[in-house]
Amino acid sequence: MTEDRKVENVIVVGGGPAGYTAALYTARANLEPLVLEGFQWGGQLQNTTDVENYPGYPEGIMGPEMMSQFRAQAERFGTRFVTDDVDRVELSDGGVQKVYLGDEEHLAKTVILAMGAEPRRLGVPGEMELGGRGVSTCGVCDGAFFKDQRVIVIGGGDSAMEDSIFISKFASQLTVVNRRDEFRASKIMFERAKERGNIDFKTPFVAEEFVAGEDGKLGHVRLRNTDTGETEDLETDGAFIAIGHIPKSEIVVGQVDTDEDGYIVTQPGSTRTNLAGVFAVGDVVDHTYRQAVTAAGTGCMGALDAEWYLRDTPPSPEAHWMTGGEPVEIAPKVG
Repeated sequence: MTEDRKVENVIVVGGGPAGYTAALYTARANLEPLVLEGFQWGGQLQNTTDVENYPGYPEGIMGPEMMSQFRAQAERFGTRFVTDDVDRVELSDGGVQKVYLGDEEHLAKTVILAMGAEPRRLGVPGEMELGGRGVSTCGVCDGAFFKDQRVIVIGGGDSAMEDSIFISKFASQLTVVNRRDEFRASKIMFERAKERGNIDFKTPFVAEEFVAGEDGKLGHVRLRNTDTGETEDLETDGAFIAIGHIPKSEIVVGQVDTDEDGYIVTQPGSTRTNLAGVFAVGDVVDHTYRQAVTAAGTGCMGALDAEWYLRDTPPSPEAHWMTGGEPVEIAPKVG
């Protein structure tokens, strides 16, 4: 029975840039957020080496160190963390939200979903081992590290073309490797890539293995022709895997609205989902940008949306609106 249980003001599900920023803002608003950050806290930045494009770090910073700083800043203002994975949720439209860690039930007036997304992987040898040492899944993040070097981009959709066009500004030579002779990319994006003087195309090939050189960094990629089965080694300094992302939304599919790709749908100009009291931020929403700074921005938005919801929404009849027996002051709307 919820009458005898503590109901949190805010539970944040996920611990990347979006989740930690949401926690920071709600903590500073005296909402005492609980962050269920997961065992892989820090999101994709935990697997990133140098971050040079986040404002405020002129010398750059390592991804895990940045996430530790995000986390520490949220903790400074009273955020509580549980380093465990959420198994399931029971979300309601304006009532008490239920979040489960195994059989352990947590109740909340609002939930901010910040589970993030993960790059689609090829699942071939060397892919994970050489991550950060020549193999990347983010052209915008890492393209500038390959100035005047040879690079390949694996993929045939718009994401691959966008990455190729961006990286080609830095690379001396870029080869797009696609498993088919035809490309899934839109005609306009494909034509733009073809117009770049240092981009060529290699089809129909798939990557079978990423192989390190003597220095421990990526040395070459073993490719297989999908028509003939023959293999060849392509020497390269960097390889970018651009075959899309998978939003980590499986625990909420069927409860909040998602699109055909699994991304949570939010109302235009906000982080509100189709359920009152449930908000979604970061890469679990974002098809397009997928940057730490944009994720953090939506984390701020989600926190403010949750804060205003708590301020303006009458208590649900089924909820015992309490926070340890003490009222919580809601900060005034700003901005």
